[in-house]
Amino acid sequence: MKKINVGIIGYGNVGRGVEKAIERNADMKLVAILTRRPEQVRKEIKDVHVFHTDESLPKSVEIDVAVLCGGSKKDMPIQGAKFAEKYNTVDSFDTHVDIPSYFKKMDSIAKKHGNVSIISAGWDPGIFSLERVLGGAFLPESKRYTFWGKGVSLGHSDAARRVKGVSDAIQYTIPIEKAIQRIRAGDTPDFSKREMHKRVVYVVPEEGADLKKIRKEITEMPKYFEGYDTEVIFITEKEMKKHSTFPHGGFVFTSGVTGDGNRQILEYKCQLENNSEFTASILVACARAAYRLNEEGYRGAFTLLDFPLNFLSPYSGDFLRKKEW
Repeated sequence: MKKINVGIIGYGNVGRGVEKAIERNADMKLVAILTRRPEQVRKEIKDVHVFHTDESLPKSVEIDVAVLCGGSKKDMPIQGAKFAEKYNTVDSFDTHVDIPSYFKKMDSIAKKHGNVSIISAGWDPGIFSLERVLGGAFLPESKRYTFWGKGVSLGHSDAARRVKGVSDAIQYTIPIEKAIQRIRAGDTPDFSKREMHKRVVYVVPEEGADLKKIRKEITEMPKYFEGYDTEVIFITEKEMKKHSTFPHGGFVFTSGVTGDGNRQILEYKCQLENNSEFTASILVACARAAYRLNEEGYRGAFTLLDFPLNFLSPYSGDFLRKKEW
């Protein structure tokens, strides 16, 4: 069996999760890690090539799929375009409002260079996107609701860390329980963002930083915190160690009627002990799909909505039809 050669771009929490996920997939092989801190990573990794993200790789290192593990706010918009010129790529770009423009850019670059780029392949956007589409297809004229948490949002945490004067930050998204219970009871209200979630950000400030300015910049940040009740709590570096795990989860509801007005409610629940590792596992499955798509002659950008789901599985379509149906 030919193994799919995978390269990891960025060796933070998601990158480490991808490394562990590859170990659990017999058809995958990690061949290289590209990072902005290669010297440090080489001390941790002994049996895999480690390069700087700006370094040209030797011809002996062949990457079939590059998994992009940087942040959505500043890393992926640059690295996505850069690496789509060289390799098939997979990423978890999660700035929802910017996905259409990001898709167009990645589609153009990947097609030009003969590659496949699967974008926004996390659990939301990603798996939850699939659930929303399925719910809308199965129950026309329904209403759909998505709740995240309680848990750590990687993208929002990264955005908070980018604020000037912030040494470290972690953000918890907390669903409003009263809103969830209304939907389970059959109500179909129009909620504002504030009525569905609150956000809590724990921040380790740099020495001498302007705390009022940090709080204002975070709470008013467009696309991330604007429109929510956001609480910013300043803590020490020692206290931040209590937030070393990354739990998350959420719900997707579709509420609609069929036939003679019978109420039908679909609920999908995701409960994660470690957000980074689960996101990484999705990315690795999508790396398999990107490789297969490219092998079959497809080019350009794709989301989880755009290719056969059996491409994600290590098993054949025949096997899955026998086993899973």
